[in-house]
Amino acid sequence: MKKTNRKREYEVLENETIDQCLNRIKADGFVPVKRTEKPIFKEEIVNGLKKAIPVGRVIIFEAKQL
Repeated sequence: MKKTNRKREYEVLENETIDQCLNRIKADGFVPVKRTEKPIFKEEIVNGLKKAIPVGRVIIFEAKQL
């Protein structure tokens, strides 16, 4: 018997809504179980010091197979 991957991660793509991502998860036969947001930083030099400035975020859903 072949072992299947029962968990998968889905990232909300650029120019994609959360609802569209959730529909994509459902279409693949998975159901979301966890949502994680990770910040995106950009390094800038302000007054001679490096600072990490938040410029966005990435939303990742962990999904399990039905």
